[in-house]
Amino acid sequence: MFPATSLLVGLSLAGTFVAAQGNTSSEAGEAAITDPTTECTYYNYAPVTANIHNFPTIWQPATLLANDTAGQAEWAKISPSIPTNIPVKGTLTGNFSDFTPTYSPSDPDCWWTYDKCDTPKLASLKPDITSTPEPLSLGYGFDDGPNCSHNAFYDYLSSQNQKATMFYIGSNVMDWPLQAQRAIADGHEVCVHTWSHHYMTAFQSEDAFAELWYTLQAFKLVLGVTPKCWRPPYGDVDDRIRAIATGLNLTTIVWQYDSNDWQVGAPGATVTAAQVDANYQNLITSAGNGTFNTAGTIMLTHELTNYTMQEAIKWYPQLKAAFKSLVPVGVGMNWTQPYVETNYSLPAFSQYTAGQLTASATASGASASSSSSSTGGSSKSGASRLDVTAFGAVAAAVLVGVLSA
Repeated sequence: MFPATSLLVGLSLAGTFVAAQGNTSSEAGEAAITDPTTECTYYNYAPVTANIHNFPTIWQPATLLANDTAGQAEWAKISPSIPTNIPVKGTLTGNFSDFTPTYSPSDPDCWWTYDKCDTPKLASLKPDITSTPEPLSLGYGFDDGPNCSHNAFYDYLSSQNQKATMFYIGSNVMDWPLQAQRAIADGHEVCVHTWSHHYMTAFQSEDAFAELWYTLQAFKLVLGVTPKCWRPPYGDVDDRIRAIATGLNLTTIVWQYDSNDWQVGAPGATVTAAQVDANYQNLITSAGNGTFNTAGTIMLTHELTNYTMQEAIKWYPQLKAAFKSLVPVGVGMNWTQPYVETNYSLPAFSQYTAGQLTASATASGASASSSSSSTGGSSKSGASRLDVTAFGAVAAAVLVGVLSA
């Protein structure tokens, strides 16, 4: 769950895949890079460079910019619906020691961090997504991307014809836009994971709005899509934050099982690799003993580090064998229109499990193709990819107009 750049160690699977010497002139070129150090060398992406002044400082807690007339107008529209009787909680780094002693054990705010509450107390709010409805299905996804060195991991997913939900941090999308575009090109679903990856209940309401708003703007600028799903960092959400997300048309997705993979090697953490393996095994054992015979589940995993990605690869065959289906969360929920943009769709659960794995996109000029580009790409198995060039170009032009207004 840490966004620290220092943890983004390259994933190397030497000898497993063969690709052309890539470059950072395009998404396909970047996807062909096989050296993690080269992957994680910063590059210039013109739409981000041209629009960086329209965003908060990367990796800093977001605040609504004074010159952002669109954001100011959206917040003015949403703010009257945000409850004012739900307090800010703790610190942005997750210290709640001064707050929890005074918090009611009845959990009036449906605070997930306190008691894993996922059914809001406010009647106007929908329950969080914690599982997938189909029997023996696993909502498959990864937090904290895009990891600059994720090509070998995404190559592996492609080789298995496996799609997932990628919960991307806005600052990472701005730092590594071509890596972010690969998720769309490979047919994965993307969801919001906030701008700076802090505990959301510790933000003032306007700043919590900014964390989501600017991540949505980064997605639109770089990927050309506006997600309708988000995951709170550390699962930290209450009814105040849910109301803000709802105002932005975002459905909250959390989880039932936690791999705790992100804690291995994290500063101050004591979780061991053996414990993470045990968490994976516990999920697989539960799948085998009938726990998911009536409905599926969601497990929290990450593309944060070399270790977390290697762990995902190591356990993938066993997860695949234990569950009838591993699907992006949106596919598992039958969200065939995962984005505001109606030109992009994902397959329904029945289509995905029947073999129709790829997204479709037409109105922007992007289209599915059956093979990788001649400059290299991620579809080593021949799975279809999307050309994201049109998405980015159109989105950049639109965003410049909106944010400059």
